[in-house]
Amino acid sequence: MNLDLKKASLSQFLEFKTLYYDKIDFTTVKSSWEMLSKKINLPFVIHLVGTNGKGSTGRFLAHYLNKSNYKVLHYSSPHIIKLNERIWINGSDVNDFDLEEAHQFLQELYPLDLLEKLTYFEYLTLLSFYLSKNCDYLVLEAGLGGEFDATNVVKNDLSLITTIDLDHQSFLGNTVEEIAETKMRSVDKKMLIGYQLHDSVKQSAQKVKEQILKERNINIEIDYVENFEKYSLDKKFATYLKRNLHLVIKCLEELKIPLNLDFFDDVELFGRCQKIRKNITIDVGHNPLAAKVLKEEFKDKKITLIYNSYADKDYEEVLRILKPIINKIIIIELDDKRIVPKNNLLKIIDKLNIINEEIIEINDNEEYLVFGSFLVVEKFLYLIGINEK
Repeated sequence: MNLDLKKASLSQFLEFKTLYYDKIDFTTVKSSWEMLSKKINLPFVIHLVGTNGKGSTGRFLAHYLNKSNYKVLHYSSPHIIKLNERIWINGSDVNDFDLEEAHQFLQELYPLDLLEKLTYFEYLTLLSFYLSKNCDYLVLEAGLGGEFDATNVVKNDLSLITTIDLDHQSFLGNTVEEIAETKMRSVDKKMLIGYQLHDSVKQSAQKVKEQILKERNINIEIDYVENFEKYSLDKKFATYLKRNLHLVIKCLEELKIPLNLDFFDDVELFGRCQKIRKNITIDVGHNPLAAKVLKEEFKDKKITLIYNSYADKDYEEVLRILKPIINKIIIIELDDKRIVPKNNLLKIIDKLNIINEEIIEINDNEEYLVFGSFLVVEKFLYLIGINEK
């Protein structure tokens, strides 16, 4: 290794980092947090876990807290265009100077062996902890996991459980119940459970409550959002986001913060069923659950789907769900080893009898949905010349 991690800039440092473990190892980030915890005090931690809806729920909440004159950091992942998107502080993405200053602090704090071992996600999580030290709230979005996610090295004061469904089975479990339990075991005090497709999630919550009482001697509290029609959003937002809004409002009630629905009207949700032009919608979703909500959103339309997928996703089920609204599909080329081989995707497209086109040409008289992952949206924005939000 030629790079001196003790002197590298943040961008240089992250180029060296692996994005993820082949097998989850919690010990490195845990020991790293133990060192950092002696230097800073965290604010009130609100931890978001679930399969879908974490990003929009977290941003709704962080935005509202900021407009209520609280200092708040929202940590999310991944980013679409720029790393700074992952750390949102008091109304805007973190600036480069503050990121670099936090990076230098961690470089000085950690020995070389820890700096070498930490993954990309773990290191950014630690950066977000440091940057939240002067905030009132840290809205902390889990990565793919729950109990052994890097974000779970800190004690959370409140957990928000968004919709849980099948995804990342190789890490989290083969059934919705197993996945729910893995995610919910991250709870330390109380969980608020939002919209769910499966009644078994409630059973999983009770099971986790019993496990935690037995293992940690902690009696966690559970509360549910029961009514998802009580409040409405500005019409510019996708209708499914209303479900996430109700979980946020439940959280505000728990925090005893007064409700003003107007505060939500100017929330910016980059890449969440977002219209970037009158006939182009981008969405960073990537699993069957995301496909279901988009099918409902476009139920009265026919769209040209600009798509690609990670190989470990259920792309056949995604396309089967979306087929009723698809006029034709265009595979966007991505240079990433995790992406499904194009021939595999073409076989599914042929099997489902969906018209395939090779070239992306945007016509004013067609409706486009760009969907499949953060990588898909990032590449599309680059192709049409949008390099900044």
